[in-house]
Amino acid sequence: MDVEKFKKKNLDIKDCVELFERDDLFFDIMKAADQLRYETVGDVVTYIMNANINYTNICSGSCQFCAFSVGPKNPKAYFMTPKEVAEKTVIAKKEGLTEVCIQGGINDKVDTYYQESILKEIRKATDPLGGIMIHAFSPMDIVTGAENAGLDTKSAIKILKEAGLDTIPGTAAEILVDDLRKELCSNKVSVDEWIKTIKQAHNLGIKSTSTMMYGHIETSEDRTKHLKILRDIQKDTNGFTEFILLPYLNDNTGFQKRGILKSSASGQDDMKVTAISRLFFKDLIPNIQIPWVKLGVKFGQVCLNCGGNDFSGSMFEDDISESAGASYGTYMTREMYKDAIEKIGRIPKERNTLYEYV
Repeated sequence: MDVEKFKKKNLDIKDCVELFERDDLFFDIMKAADQLRYETVGDVVTYIMNANINYTNICSGSCQFCAFSVGPKNPKAYFMTPKEVAEKTVIAKKEGLTEVCIQGGINDKVDTYYQESILKEIRKATDPLGGIMIHAFSPMDIVTGAENAGLDTKSAIKILKEAGLDTIPGTAAEILVDDLRKELCSNKVSVDEWIKTIKQAHNLGIKSTSTMMYGHIETSEDRTKHLKILRDIQKDTNGFTEFILLPYLNDNTGFQKRGILKSSASGQDDMKVTAISRLFFKDLIPNIQIPWVKLGVKFGQVCLNCGGNDFSGSMFEDDISESAGASYGTYMTREMYKDAIEKIGRIPKERNTLYEYV
């Protein structure tokens, strides 16, 4: 296989599966992807100063990869009011952060109007301070919020946009293969529902990230089908700002408790997904994000040399990753970012949610 040709070729499913399966070409794939990264976005590595806020950990979901959710009677259960979410956002704003990422569990008390109240409270609290970008509510959050409010998803998205929503996380995608989702996250939105909701947001002028959670029970074919769905959506809407690697973390998850999986995604998986996603998306989705909270700064630097060009967000806190075993910390300062990026010979640039330099 001539790996070099894949820098230019529009990869099909067969090509992509072969790249995942050919361990003998591992370093050739890494080299080709990093060369394509340079040709596409140059030597700049971006980062964003943001904070994660999870408004509730009470969740009726049965996701086998999750260690964060609890039942309503669990002593660790919490449910934040819109005002409490806004108060945490003000803290983030005063710390100099430019974005808040807001998500929560599947909960019958969460509807579109609760989500709308969160957005309005944040705007009221932060606009006098100069404002902050609100990156909130995955397709799963939007669908369940709309159902609980008796709305269709398009109407729900319009309400959220009017209340101040800037962009949405492309999470709850996990792996976009329905048969696999029956084992992975049986009561989450279907593939068609996820696609419909993300396209509705894009068509209403709300951009999103795109993600893939890998390193659990999926196959190379499953990964490739997922990537192709994302690529097809991007061709149609141009609404994705980036592709984010979400490596599976094993601690305290359903898969671990049932003895199905003994460990998290491998470092080789992390490097492969970084490189192959770069070769698959090319300049259609030019930004490939490396999640240092899940990988650690040092290994994150390695993945930045396998085709990645964004070093994720400062996070401030990341209860979801920590509960599943992430142990690398949850906050990076601007100085820490600059040092980590410059040490691998790259150029640090702070960005906002839309990849505009700040």
